[in-house]
Amino acid sequence: MTSAPTAPEGGTGGPAAAWELLLPAASAPARSRGRALQAALREAVRAGRLAPGTRLPSSRDLAADLGVSRGLVTEAYEQLTAEGYLRSGRGAGTWVGDAVRAVRPRARDLARRSPGARVDFVAGTPDLSLFPRSAWAAAQRGVLTELPHEGLGYPDPRGLPRLRTALAELLGRRRGVVADPERIVVVSGVAQASALLGAVLHARGTRAVGVEDPGSPQHGALYASAGVATVPLPLDEEGLAPGPLRASGVRAVVTTPAHQFPTGIAYSARRRAELLDWARSVDGLILEDDYDGDFRYDRAPVGALQGLDAEHVAYTGSVSKSLAPGLRLGWLLVPEWLADEVVERKRTTDLGHPSLDQAVFARFLERGDYDRQLRLCQRVYRERRDALVAALDEHVPGARVSGIAAGLHAIATLPGRHGPPERFLARVADAGVAVRSLAEYGHADGGHGADEAVRLVLGYAHLPPARIAEGVRLMARAARPGAR
Repeated sequence: MTSAPTAPEGGTGGPAAAWELLLPAASAPARSRGRALQAALREAVRAGRLAPGTRLPSSRDLAADLGVSRGLVTEAYEQLTAEGYLRSGRGAGTWVGDAVRAVRPRARDLARRSPGARVDFVAGTPDLSLFPRSAWAAAQRGVLTELPHEGLGYPDPRGLPRLRTALAELLGRRRGVVADPERIVVVSGVAQASALLGAVLHARGTRAVGVEDPGSPQHGALYASAGVATVPLPLDEEGLAPGPLRASGVRAVVTTPAHQFPTGIAYSARRRAELLDWARSVDGLILEDDYDGDFRYDRAPVGALQGLDAEHVAYTGSVSKSLAPGLRLGWLLVPEWLADEVVERKRTTDLGHPSLDQAVFARFLERGDYDRQLRLCQRVYRERRDALVAALDEHVPGARVSGIAAGLHAIATLPGRHGPPERFLARVADAGVAVRSLAEYGHADGGHGADEAVRLVLGYAHLPPARIAEGVRLMARAARPGAR
């Protein structure tokens, strides 16, 4: 880079890393690049990556670093100065405002629990008390009894054949995937699947992948760890918008088509077809994150996109929502042309997933225990979804609820105006409720005006109905006019 921000006196240093957040914005489609740059810079200040008192590069230097026009940087500086995030003086440069206080969590913290809250609506965690301890323990005893000594050696990096065969049957039956056991790789969750794919794509020359906006905050960090930038791409009511996708120039895109995170929409049949047409036209790859595809309440789950074109879709999922994230068990189905490279990357990363864990899960699948667990979770989570909707109807009349047909969270748009969303969320936090706004999961949509409607992402799977009702009541009290 031609320049770097200067750490304030007495600071810890390191704010130069914040420019990494601006690189995806600089790669956004031309029409939204200015807005994306402003949003990324605003987020860097809010999250504390650019501390108060930090001097920013000149507009000319930053434009050269990012490969954008100087006008875009000048406009971003002027806009954020008007909003109070930055300050400037004639001939004295541009600085992060001294009054700025970090009020939003960093993206990587969005899924973490808030132990001090009375009620925690942060999405991302199932009810861990539902973990089938007795059935799992029985599977462990059975495996330890029957597993031959050689079964404790280094495993096949793809995973135990027994588990891959059981997974192929499960995924073909429940998710409609083209599940060849030879193309399944057992991984330690979707995070490792994403890191493996990112590393393989980078080795093939890929330097950027598209991601949904709003979307999962983990995707950016996971692909950045492999040296791959992420380009935020907007959604419409049917899914990923095809125009910006084609204009972006990327040849790989990360999607959650069965139940988009966090908006909760299911991609329409037309949009799924358009997405596959795009992948074929650019000889590209769709990375399908099926993080909670088994949980649908109004009808049978929507089939996986991978089942329509196994050579242009890499499919990944895990037991993090159905059993427990602490098990670190997941799967990755890859196109044939990528299989050998992904398997080799898995081998050099960790020499394969632990054999005992794989054997236990295989037995759990074979005996029907996993299907029973899914039925239990679906019944419990549907009851809690209904409890959330009922509580909102009672305590927040006029609230619009969406994304409730599937998954473990819902979107609630509150009626009326509540001032800047950050101020409203602070009032809710003071009332003892942890919750995130939909805007916190976005990249390019950085507007936070005083009249902006408040849209909340409400995770409910880990909360009993009584706690859900209490949390909504506390939020409603904080939302009343005059609440402080």
